[in-house]
Amino acid sequence: MSGPLSGVRIIEMGGIGPAPFAAMLLADHGAEVIRIDRPNTTFGILDAMLRSRKLVELDLKLADDIGTARELIRSADILIESFRPGTMERLGLGPDVLMADNPKLIYCRMTGWGQTGPYAPYAGHDINYISLSGALHAVGTAEKPIPPLILGGDLGGGGMFLAFSAMSALHHATVTGEGQVIDCAMTEGAGLLMTAFYELNARGQWHNRRAANHLDGGAHFYNAYETADGKFISLAPLEPQFYALFRAKVGLEDDPQYDEQWDQAKWPALIERLTKLFKTKSRDEWCTLLEKTDVCFAPVLSMAEAPHHEHAQARESFVVVNKITQPAPAPRFSATPLTKPSAPKKYRVADLLEKNKT
Repeated sequence: MSGPLSGVRIIEMGGIGPAPFAAMLLADHGAEVIRIDRPNTTFGILDAMLRSRKLVELDLKLADDIGTARELIRSADILIESFRPGTMERLGLGPDVLMADNPKLIYCRMTGWGQTGPYAPYAGHDINYISLSGALHAVGTAEKPIPPLILGGDLGGGGMFLAFSAMSALHHATVTGEGQVIDCAMTEGAGLLMTAFYELNARGQWHNRRAANHLDGGAHFYNAYETADGKFISLAPLEPQFYALFRAKVGLEDDPQYDEQWDQAKWPALIERLTKLFKTKSRDEWCTLLEKTDVCFAPVLSMAEAPHHEHAQARESFVVVNKITQPAPAPRFSATPLTKPSAPKKYRVADLLEKNKT
């Protein structure tokens, strides 16, 4: 593997959700990521996120395999684990033990609630973590919150949060020789993603209800609309010059009802009118009129369509790994370009330990 993290070794304790996503990002950027799983583990939906991994199997109920895990972690720059608080300690693989073996180790702990606090010992999932952060309350229809897939907690507030934290700690360890433990909680990561909205709320510029604000589906000019063929387009001419261009393109420049863009009292009626307008043409017809302009427009593509769009094709934004079409590593680096990911491959631990000696 090439990339800016070439030469960095990461041990990933087998888990689901944010930890493998963080490890995928780091592997995409050139790190050697060794994932430790229980014997005979099957992965299911994890296959794509396990790209570019070295997979090894250890039974952590056995003293010998615990010792082997310690030996492997001794050679690592970063450890990622996502078990409930206290699990690694009960296995004999807690921070005190592993950092005594390897003082520069970055020990990353990924949980939903964090290592401490009243909720820390208990199970949860993405929807629960973003509930506590304030994020879920803000997303959905006027009638009820709707979970935004697992983007806010597991992946954005979890995996990306952890990858950023690990790189910050790695820089510190490189400069000082000092490792540290990272307590990464998805509910706090999701909360950080909400920072701008907390500010708007504090300034009185955000209604504390869904579908009533300019970025949550409440505004006519920042919304998704169905087209005549049952597909959808997205529209976002926030700035006045883009809004004026949008009106000109769709024939609304002389309609006084659209003059007061930010009059929230008018938004429901304008949404209703645009809903009818966009149903007069197919998605492709609206693309012909509005694509590649400053209207701030795009078709709403399905996962089957997105990899084949001309923009994705031009930038090679998707790759096929292990027969699965999936997003390509990103972003783009000028000096340390990222390589195409590979399918995960099983290794014998003995071979990896022998490599350490050589």
